[in-house]
Amino acid sequence: MNVNSYYTYILSFLMLLFSAVMPVWAQQTVVSGTVTDASTRETIPYTSFILMPSGKGGKTDVDGKYKITLNSGDSQIRFSYIGYKSETRAVKPGVSQQINIQLQPEAMQMNEVVIRGAKKQPYRNRDNPAVELIRNVIANKEKNRVQHYDHLAYQKYERMLFSMSNVSDKFKSRRIFRHMQFMFKEQDSNKIGGKRMLPLFQQEKVSDNYYSKNPEETKTIVQADKQVNFDDRFIDNKGISSYFERMYQDIDIYDNNIMIVSNQLLSPISDSSPAFYKFFITDTIKTQQPYLVELSFTPRNKMDLLFEGKLYVTLDGNYAVQGAFLSVNKNINLNFVRALEAKLDFEQNPDKRYRLEKTNLVVDFGITKNSGTGFTAERTVTYSNYKINEPFADPVLKDENVVVAAEADRRSDEFWSAKRPEATAAYTDQVYKNLDTLQSLPSFKRTMDIVTLLFAGYKDFGPFEVGPVNTFYSFNEVEGFRLRLGGRTTPAFSKRIYFETYGAYGFNDEKLKYFLSGTYSLNSKSIYAFPQNYIRASYQRDTRIPGQELQFVQEDNFFLSFKRGENNMMLYNDFYRIDYLREFENHFSYSVGLRKWVQSPAGGLYFNNSVTNQFSRLSQISTSEVSLELRYAPNEKFYQGKVYRTPLISKYPIFNLGYTAGIKGVLGGEYNYHNLRASIDKRFYLSQLGYTDMTLEGGYIFGQVPFPLLSIHRANQTYAYQLKSYNLMNFMEFVSDHYASINIDHSFNGFFFNKLPLLKHLKLREVVSFKALYGGLRDENNPAYNNGTLQFVRNDEGVPITNSLNSEPYIEGSVGVANIFKILRVDAVRRFTYLDNPNVSEWGIRARVKFDF
Repeated sequence: MNVNSYYTYILSFLMLLFSAVMPVWAQQTVVSGTVTDASTRETIPYTSFILMPSGKGGKTDVDGKYKITLNSGDSQIRFSYIGYKSETRAVKPGVSQQINIQLQPEAMQMNEVVIRGAKKQPYRNRDNPAVELIRNVIANKEKNRVQHYDHLAYQKYERMLFSMSNVSDKFKSRRIFRHMQFMFKEQDSNKIGGKRMLPLFQQEKVSDNYYSKNPEETKTIVQADKQVNFDDRFIDNKGISSYFERMYQDIDIYDNNIMIVSNQLLSPISDSSPAFYKFFITDTIKTQQPYLVELSFTPRNKMDLLFEGKLYVTLDGNYAVQGAFLSVNKNINLNFVRALEAKLDFEQNPDKRYRLEKTNLVVDFGITKNSGTGFTAERTVTYSNYKINEPFADPVLKDENVVVAAEADRRSDEFWSAKRPEATAAYTDQVYKNLDTLQSLPSFKRTMDIVTLLFAGYKDFGPFEVGPVNTFYSFNEVEGFRLRLGGRTTPAFSKRIYFETYGAYGFNDEKLKYFLSGTYSLNSKSIYAFPQNYIRASYQRDTRIPGQELQFVQEDNFFLSFKRGENNMMLYNDFYRIDYLREFENHFSYSVGLRKWVQSPAGGLYFNNSVTNQFSRLSQISTSEVSLELRYAPNEKFYQGKVYRTPLISKYPIFNLGYTAGIKGVLGGEYNYHNLRASIDKRFYLSQLGYTDMTLEGGYIFGQVPFPLLSIHRANQTYAYQLKSYNLMNFMEFVSDHYASINIDHSFNGFFFNKLPLLKHLKLREVVSFKALYGGLRDENNPAYNNGTLQFVRNDEGVPITNSLNSEPYIEGSVGVANIFKILRVDAVRRFTYLDNPNVSEWGIRARVKFDF
């Protein structure tokens, strides 16, 4: 099973800090009910209601339902909706109750639309004034965007606050929080997140932003950046920041799609919005100039990734958005999202157009849908100091698109006091102080130590940490029962020098395996901190399956020990390596390596120079190599875990180019060859149709080499669905000295399932994949034509189990269902070619665990 590790690390951070977090149910006194049309009995969405005399109120949801918590002293609730007579009912303070309302329709005339008759007509786009209005908004949106100006400059202040939410008195009084009472914050119970919050993370940022239309260029200069910094033994602080930035991006209502919680939601003013949304004119506002129309919208299908809410549109002929309120339907196919609200405020420019002034996004998460302790994220962005059509000085747009000022993380308290909105300044500063105090508590340190062991797999002992835990025990057909124990030094030992080691023993082959590396950081940073710049020397003796990547620390995952078919062919490897890695701030990196590699056959694998003579077998193959790896990942963000760095997938491509040269006669090297390989990874977002992950890959080997040095294509004989492997290909089944491949994996995000009765309530998601591999062997590397190279391994019937790809590509595809129980994906995989090869399956079922929203 392959769990997305950055979600796992984030989850570990959320759980307190927080091993004691369990759902806690809190009974509240509320008034709830449904508002319907008295004549048609149909529900009335977005009906306004107000409690009197407090004035507290709101609107019903898309289904005409409402729920509100009473204030003491309220005795009446009044409902009103354009085109209907208002209705007032008495309420009983202090008692939970249900009040269902039937509103009587009345004929009335608005300035822009006429509502007549008591019978509610079926919704349609044709002759619908609300749809005509939204089409005018769409037609004018390009000129209403700030990018319509030739030059634009502004300052942006951002604040992200992440909190445990809906904390009850019982939860607060638990023993683990005995010394943490100062952390809790009381909140209005009518707001998202419940009545009490426990802040866990906060970040602020101030930046100067520039935009030029012709040629189109952007530049961001981060002037200040401040965040809660946890002990880096437990948390990757930069990775946490990157994760939240990806989850809660800037909201541009004029974009066709808006990215929130790693999903694309269709904007209500996208070009195709009338096909997916219903629109209603629900009010006109004449208290300001120009007049505004309140335009309510709701998804045609409540399960789709769409918003519901209101737009406020100007009636001055520009049809600009002057304000917006966005939320999501309670039935939307988003995991763990209880509620979502985004409010956008615009300000008028001197030229009478509107610019974005402030956005506030609040998302409430929880394992259960309606109640219990959860988590709430709030991101507030304010825009100020606009300069429109004032040309910049030439140096402004030079160099990189994003530049961080040298003193950005060292700004004074006076600087931040001047930049923060006055309403939140005091509390913002207090959150930092509280979280700094929290980290000094022994109980907190113990909790984080346990969480790190459970989720990252390491136990800290000061200068040395032991792990990862999931490698302590595994098994395979060659080694049998395998035990392993290892660890590495920490910054408490040295901030520039790192050692890593492990020892393993197989009880079947009775052989000891081990690994030792020493790394020296050349930039006074941890070797795991970006940008990396280090030199490493290592030695490793261990087993591997031919064609499967061997990392510096092999992942002896217990769950990957379960494999299908025969798995008795492995290699014993001896690696002597020296590597240098250099990363740059623009996410370009290169690495140079020297390697001596000795590989010996193990289990059923053998190296044979002759088809008939069993006594001409080789005991080992020795190579000496020099390598160069280039990687460019523009705008990449990632979470740096204890073992691996996990990229946060975005729309930007990742380019890889690698070159390896084998050198004969140096350090015992037996072969001269050149191996060139390249790949491109890219995610394509397709709005309501989901997203596609695509990988293009190719390689070419120059020179004559034995099959263990050829490209042994990535096979998968486990029961887990692997994205980058061929899931119905057997280990060592295909080798090539030249190849090209394409790998497409598409998720529809429930686009079809959402429209099927009964099935849609399961919130399943459709996935499809297609993988094709085309390659071959030149005669000099094909033992069928060259007796001077190693022969392919044969089965008991004398049939080779390793093959070259001929004129026909290897093709497999799958269809599957994802989001089963919100974490499981199951695929039915079909293999289309090379079905006559030994021990192959035409069909297979594979599963994959994935935590996603």
